[in-house]
Amino acid sequence: MTRRTSGIVLAISGGTCWGLSGAMGQYLFTREAMDSRWLVPIRLGLAGCLLFVYCLFRYGRKTFEPLRLGRDRRELLIYGIPGVSLCQFLYFLTIQQAGAGVGTILQDLSPVLILLYTCRKEKRRAGLREVICVLLAFFGVSLITTHGTFGALAVPLGALATGILSAVCVTVYNVEPERLLTKYPVVMLQAYAFLMGGALLGLLFHPWTWGYIPDSRGYFGIAFVVLVGNVLAFTAYMSGVSRIGPEKAILYGFAEPVTAAIIGTVLLGSRFTIWDGIGFAAIFMMMFLISCQPKSAQGGR
Repeated sequence: MTRRTSGIVLAISGGTCWGLSGAMGQYLFTREAMDSRWLVPIRLGLAGCLLFVYCLFRYGRKTFEPLRLGRDRRELLIYGIPGVSLCQFLYFLTIQQAGAGVGTILQDLSPVLILLYTCRKEKRRAGLREVICVLLAFFGVSLITTHGTFGALAVPLGALATGILSAVCVTVYNVEPERLLTKYPVVMLQAYAFLMGGALLGLLFHPWTWGYIPDSRGYFGIAFVVLVGNVLAFTAYMSGVSRIGPEKAILYGFAEPVTAAIIGTVLLGSRFTIWDGIGFAAIFMMMFLISCQPKSAQGGR
């Protein structure tokens, strides 16, 4: 298998794992009576512990280097809290309100936000291709959230808000820690981000006081979203990025909303109309156009 082919397979696998994790989250919310405020702190904390132990074995004392310099600590805090961790919480909160398909497709509006941020940073006007991408994104989201009946939302307003905010958070953790990403292994930064998010959301929501005790299926679901949705998905996708680059991997990573939508519709009873299909197609086209952009106008996942 060539490097390019293996990169494509890994990127698709990572996106598929994220989609499976989103669908599992929908199952836990609708069938196991879990709440995102209970699940996400536990998910982040467990994933952070696993990755941190892995980093200790692989990097030893170097694992603690991001904590030594004040500038690194500040940037790590921005990357970990308003970026990675808040993104994870808002993503699962959107799934709880509107299903995995809507949650993933709204979160994956982030490339448009990254594109607009790049235009502002470079102090230039958006080109024709960029304007088309923005219009496709708005058109696609409009169809998905209204099922083609403009003027009436088919998706709860709260889910629309949290889904878009999750895309903003994805933008934050793509554009903010550029210097850190060249200095430290991504898995190390991710471990700290998950640990910070687990601690902060745990202190905010106190999941240990809820009195909720999962059954065996619930424990399996928690293990699934931690191992498949965090550890495996991230490792596979970033390995794909290292082989084919973010501009191509981000397109193949769109296996995520496809997987989530299919499972949500077939197995979990989510509604999926022809208008949703057209909306998905519009956002896929937006992603394809962005994947053809010069590297300066793109951001990694």
